[in-house]
Amino acid sequence: MYNNRTGSCIVLFLAIMMVVSQPIHAQSEVINNVRSSIKAGSSKELSNYLGDMISLEIDGVQSNYSKTQAEYVLKDFFKKYPPNDFQYVHQGASEGGLKYAIGRYSYNGGSFRVVLRSKNVDGAYKVSSLDFTKE
Repeated sequence: MYNNRTGSCIVLFLAIMMVVSQPIHAQSEVINNVRSSIKAGSSKELSNYLGDMISLEIDGVQSNYSKTQAEYVLKDFFKKYPPNDFQYVHQGASEGGLKYAIGRYSYNGGSFRVVLRSKNVDGAYKVSSLDFTKE
């Protein structure tokens, strides 16, 4: 039979696990939502996961944009290269807490290698960099 002390330990353990797993879940959720947005070619949806400023590189041309500007640049990209598919081939993290994912974006006529980097901003992961390089 459980005593009061054992029950308290179990409750404390569960509370700690919920707090520790929350950032991991939030990061995974952002990575998955970004994948869905890119796969759908939705710059509007994708902009929900961008930081206030983002480094955006498309086929060797790199610039820093506000979230709003990046949404318009990505809208033009998706119009020019409508997606057939987008899948991640690798995901990871740096020791400094930056998360990244590498994927393959395919369209009629070719594909792009996509590298995205996200970081924790005020408790939420936001995409800070997105690179599309033609393969």
